[in-house]
Amino acid sequence: MVKINTTTWLGLSLATGASAACSRKLLQDTAAQYVQAQTSGNPGLLPLASNVSYIENDATVELTKGVLSQPITIDLDRSIYDTEQCIAFTEITAATNTHPYVIDTRLLVSSGKVAAIQSIVTDPGDWVFNATNHLKWAKQEKWTPIPKEKQDTRAVIKAAADAYLDSWLNGTVKVPYGTPCARIEGGIYTGERNVTANTCTMPQFPKEFTGIGDRRYVIDEELGAVDIFHNFPFIDVKRPNGTSSTNFFRIEGGMIRYIHETTVCLTNNCGR
Repeated sequence: MVKINTTTWLGLSLATGASAACSRKLLQDTAAQYVQAQTSGNPGLLPLASNVSYIENDATVELTKGVLSQPITIDLDRSIYDTEQCIAFTEITAATNTHPYVIDTRLLVSSGKVAAIQSIVTDPGDWVFNATNHLKWAKQEKWTPIPKEKQDTRAVIKAAADAYLDSWLNGTVKVPYGTPCARIEGGIYTGERNVTANTCTMPQFPKEFTGIGDRRYVIDEELGAVDIFHNFPFIDVKRPNGTSSTNFFRIEGGMIRYIHETTVCLTNNCGR
């Protein structure tokens, strides 16, 4: 397996010229094409650059051999658009597919073409995986556009999400949890008993936990959203330096409203 770190991804972005801003419509169209491609199992439905790279769970994979080449019944998809970095992010829930999945994908666009695809693909055996529960609760969330005058800046959105991840290592970090705040972690939903309260609070992890590194962001001010791809150490004994994971946030007025966590297990049903 070939590990792709932040430096590699940044280098790829610069090499393709994807650091330049692009239009929201371009990213919306690209995300829609991605959903169509995944539904049909045909990557060719995407406007692919000739040198497109495809990364699945932090390993390079041939497009014809990855999950994108498999037709999947998609029950819910939700996308956000980072026009500053020219990256679209899409979360797919495939609960009724013969083989259930939750898939989180970043599409890096350059000159109208998809230059890089990076996916975190989870299925049975991954951290507390339950696509049926994920679908049930994700469908009930509201990710409508935020009025322009109420939108948070990129810095505020990023800081809120970072504080949440930082608090796992340092319990003194103040996290801006909203009231309400609910989290879908694999298939576990924290807001089931009280949807009007903050049910997102996380305890500080044990001393063996070394903190979240290799953070890769997609930020959408209009939707108050940020997704962070990262390496999650501690949870899988076979990957002590970190397994593929993502946290997907909705931020409203600087406060965290929703969190989705998706984490891959190399060890079946990993956990400590």
